Amino acid sequence: MSLTASNYNVLKKGDGAPLFDLPGADGKKHSLKEAKGKKAVLVVFMCNHCPYVQPKFSYLVNLQKKYAARLQVFGINSNDTKAYGEDDMEHMKEYAKIHGFNFPYLLDESQEVARAYGAACTPDPFLFDFKFKLVYHGRIDDAHAKPHENAKTNELDEAVQQVLAGKIVTVKEEPSMGCNVKWK
Repeated sequence: MSLTASNYNVLKKGDGAPLFDLPGADGKKHSLKEAKGKKAVLVVFMCNHCPYVQPKFSYLVNLQKKYAARLQVFGINSNDTKAYGEDDMEHMKEYAKIHGFNFPYLLDESQEVARAYGAACTPDPFLFDFKFKLVYHGRIDDAHAKPHENAKTNELDEAVQQVLAGKIVTVKEEPSMGCNVKWK
């Protein structure tokens, strides 16, 4: 495991969200187009086994529930599933069920989506506005590898609130830190 920070060399604020059409743990294909009409879209690169993502599962479920009418969350697993078997689709289905994921949890087997976004770690959140323009790319909170309840900050939720209010996101971006994406 290698602790890695967000990569800011690919997508910049104001850039459009790269499109995707990926299989989900729910047995359906999902695309960014599903979020049309939402005021905000959150794409989080995540996986099953990462000890930095696992404590944030319930936070992501609660965020989707809290803003369901105006926010669409997508979780994307881009890890090499041959080298990291716990991150394969069968295990994704288990994790989604056990943790009550109420958002599409998608497998990026080719890793093309992760490369298009510049995803570097898990979790790696990218928040877009209703025009699918990047407005925030940073950490969820300051509770590194701990549940959100242990946090003193709440950067991601603050950024979501600003987007939903039609404001410019002014939340300071601190890089997310976590396991590196497991490249093939």
